[in-house]
Amino acid sequence: MSHEPLPTLTLRVAEARQLNPLIRTFRLRADDGRALPGFTAGAHIRVKVTLPDGKEDWRHYSLINPAAQQGVTDAPTEYAIAVRIEDEGRGGSRFMHQTLKEGDALTIEAPKNDFPVHEGGPRAVLIAGGIGITPMISMAARRKAEGAPVRMHYAGRSRDLMAFLPELQTLLADDLVVHTDVEAGAPLNIEALLDGCEAQDQLYVCGPKVMLDAVLAATQKRGWTHDRVHFELFTTPVVEEGDHPFEVVLAMSGKTFTVPADKTILDCMIDEGCDPMYDCKRGECGVCATPVMEGEIDHRDYVLMASEKAAGNVIQICISRAKGARLVLDV
Repeated sequence: MSHEPLPTLTLRVAEARQLNPLIRTFRLRADDGRALPGFTAGAHIRVKVTLPDGKEDWRHYSLINPAAQQGVTDAPTEYAIAVRIEDEGRGGSRFMHQTLKEGDALTIEAPKNDFPVHEGGPRAVLIAGGIGITPMISMAARRKAEGAPVRMHYAGRSRDLMAFLPELQTLLADDLVVHTDVEAGAPLNIEALLDGCEAQDQLYVCGPKVMLDAVLAATQKRGWTHDRVHFELFTTPVVEEGDHPFEVVLAMSGKTFTVPADKTILDCMIDEGCDPMYDCKRGECGVCATPVMEGEIDHRDYVLMASEKAAGNVIQICISRAKGARLVLDV
């Protein structure tokens, strides 16, 4: 069974606006203006996109709410999302930037939240990189609405490419810390940021893989427990240097196919007519875990523990690959 679908809605693009050279924002509404399914801070919708080869696929986009008011997302009349163009991607973001226009209809799935922010209690420290800011806006607004402590560290290359800075400055004032590589002459200093955290702080991280990897490595080194560090990876898997084609054998059916360097096992299985279970396609959720009978795994997920990776008998097919020439999967 594949991704378990949520109810779908057909919404209209009420506004499409270029925020900066990389980011385009959209406001989506129902034709009759009715209230849409509510959502909580950190939630996303899945949007059906058309790829350059004509195939359809789904993309996750976080829902944006900068209003620090209780109940404002319970029955909204519109959804707001922002999309960063990924020139090296498979074409979903290019569809959103170059094809989609005001007045067009979009099929979406109802909101789902895999990245909730806790209510009350300890301070929430939000670390956002680039377009990873989108779920954090709603989180910051939620914390402010309930009068709970929050601090945001927002990092980007330069201010002109960082979305929603004015809204965040209004929302957070002194609780917003902006870092730009151009002004600082270096990437965000994760160690210094963690030095400034208090013992009970809850960390929320969303951004590119290099930022997420750095934060997870630094917090693990400090002995921070998993329940203190929450994250969402805001990029789809990319081709890494040294990626090579490899053969996959499905033991139960005997089906064999080659996975190219620029495609995932999951996508190849779907192309072969299989119906694997999956959800996030980013190695975060664990839904696509598949038993491995033979072959060495190049683990790239954020789900398996070190001991599970070392055992080498399960793979997250949406993101991990083969180190060698062949994998045999027990499916």
